[in-house]
Amino acid sequence: MKIAQIAPLYEAVPPLYYGGTERVVSYLTEELVRQGHDVTLFASGDSVTSARLTPCCRNSLRLDDTCIDPVPHHLLMLEQVYSRADQFDVLHFHTDYLHFPLSRRHGAIHVTTLHGRLDIPDLVPLYREYRDIPVVSISDAQRRPLSWTNWIGTVHHGLPSDLLPFNRDGGDYLAFLGRISPEKGAEAAIEIARKTGMRLKIAAKVDKVDLLYYEERIKPLLDGPLVEFIGEIREDEKKEFLGNALALLFPIDWEEPFGLVMIEAMACGTPVIAFNRGSVPEVIKDGVSGFIVRDVDGAVRAAAQVANLSRLGCRKHFEERFLVARMASDYLALYRTLMAARPK
Repeated sequence: MKIAQIAPLYEAVPPLYYGGTERVVSYLTEELVRQGHDVTLFASGDSVTSARLTPCCRNSLRLDDTCIDPVPHHLLMLEQVYSRADQFDVLHFHTDYLHFPLSRRHGAIHVTTLHGRLDIPDLVPLYREYRDIPVVSISDAQRRPLSWTNWIGTVHHGLPSDLLPFNRDGGDYLAFLGRISPEKGAEAAIEIARKTGMRLKIAAKVDKVDLLYYEERIKPLLDGPLVEFIGEIREDEKKEFLGNALALLFPIDWEEPFGLVMIEAMACGTPVIAFNRGSVPEVIKDGVSGFIVRDVDGAVRAAAQVANLSRLGCRKHFEERFLVARMASDYLALYRTLMAARPK
C-alpha cells in the first residue's frame, strides 16, 4: 500500500525532546515500512525515518528561533501533499483540521487522527461544517465533546516492544514526566510527594505560554529536599528516568485524550498512579498496571501500596494492549475500509 503520513512541523519526527504526536507518527511510519508498505513522510527536514522523507521546512519549528509564524509552513506542506495526492492510496493526516477544505474538494482517500483536546467551544461549528471528513480518535474518551462527528474508529497509541526496556527492580522515587502546565498536575504531584514523604523527580518542559505559571506556582514548591526538578529530557533518557522509578504520577486536571507517558512507564514495568480523567480508564488496568484514583488523598494511599504490584504484570499489560504492531494493524484496517468504500 502507498501511504502518506503527514505530520505537524512543530517537532521533528521523532522529536528529540517533548512531542507526543510526532513520536506516534514516527512509530507508526517505521512499523508500516517494516511491514513492507511504501510510505512517504511529510515532516520537518530534521526528521529521521526509513520512509521516504519529504521535508516541508528546514528544521522543526518549535526549536527554530527564526520561525515567527508556523501556519505558512503548514499551508505550504499541504500544497505539497495535494500536488502529489494521486501517488498514494491513502493520505493520513496528523495536523488537526488545517487540511479539511482541501480534503473536501480533492478526490484522494484520506483520514485524520485527532491527537489533541476537543472540549473547546470554538471547534463545534468547524466540525459541524466538516462532518463528512473521516476522523480517528486516540481514545473513546476523546470523542465525548464531539460525539456526533464522523468518527470511523478509535486507535490507541502503541510503542515498539524494544523501545523502553523492562526494569524488573525499579527504584524508590516517584516520577512526573511531560509538560509544566495547570492541567498536567505538577502541583498535585508535589503535594502527593510531600504527603507520602517520598522523593519526586520532575522531568518536564516549560513552554513560553506556561512560564509565568511555572515561576509563580511551581518554582516556589521546589525548595524542599523531596522534589527534584530536572527539566526537559531527551528520548534516550526516559528508560532510566521511568525504569528506575517506583511509580509514575499522572494527576491530570483535564480530559487527557491519551497520555503517551502512561504506556511508556508501563513498558518499563513502572506502574502509574493516575487521576480518573479522560483516557485513564482505557489505558490503566486498575490494580495491575497501576491505580486509578479520584484525588490527592487517593494517590497517597495508592503510593503506599504500589510496591506490591508486579512490575512484570505491568509490562505484560503493555505488551497485550499497546504495541506498535497492533496500532499499525488497526490503522491498516481503517485504510482498507476507506478504500473499499470509495465509489468505483
